Amino acid sequence: MGIIRETREIPLSELEIGTGQARLRHVDKDIDELAESIRVVGLLEPIVVCENDKGKFEIITGQRRFLAHVKLQKPTILAGILNERVDENTAKILSVTENLIRLDLDSRDLIDVCTLLYKRYGSIKSVVEETGLPINKVSSYVKYDRLIPELRDLVDNGEVKLKTALRAQDAASVAGPTSKSEAIEFAKEMESMSGAQQSKIVKNRQQEPNKPSDEVIEDARKGGRITQIQISLSSEAHDSLKKYADYEQTTIPDAARLLIQDGLGKSGFMEGN
Repeated sequence: MGIIRETREIPLSELEIGTGQARLRHVDKDIDELAESIRVVGLLEPIVVCENDKGKFEIITGQRRFLAHVKLQKPTILAGILNERVDENTAKILSVTENLIRLDLDSRDLIDVCTLLYKRYGSIKSVVEETGLPINKVSSYVKYDRLIPELRDLVDNGEVKLKTALRAQDAASVAGPTSKSEAIEFAKEMESMSGAQQSKIVKNRQQEPNKPSDEVIEDARKGGRITQIQISLSSEAHDSLKKYADYEQTTIPDAARLLIQDGLGKSGFMEGN
């Protein structure tokens, strides 16, 4: 399958995405996030290329890293150059193998890292700047430690769940610094709401930052159209879902909803919704 004969910077104008790419769907998904990460910490792993019959270099692995460099308007990208050309089948094998071994970090590991950085720097913004991760993800990873003292007290006393307190604080922070009175009001009202209603409060406040809190709460209670579905799970899957719900400090139905929405979002099917 060839070996890398040298590694050097190659002008983007001399590169072409090969036909042997394994990833053909949702190639542009989260490219902004990848580009931001590269902008902040640099390219951690070179792409792999080989020379083609057009006098250019064909990208074997790393097309998304290449696209991120294009978005950043960088002139070159670090690439490992194979000592020989590879056919389309071999290129697909190399591409799919690389994608299979590039596993995402476990969310618990990301929580640990982001929480550590939050404790060191004291703000979500600083963690975003240091890691290149999007602010919504950092906010979801840094949990109890970012709560204002008043909401921590509610969680410690068992009056509200951690997830509820986080959503309440997010809703009360849209227009600027967290409003303590609104955060407490949102938290206490949200505790008796479904996960969908809680999410609607946050979304409505983001869309209308200056809307009175009591109107936001009332709108969420009225709710929009929600479709209920019934699914059958194996006992093993149900036990796993229960563990996830306990970990997130929420109900099993809400945990299932979160997982479904997250999965649809990562697959690109929630775009525009």
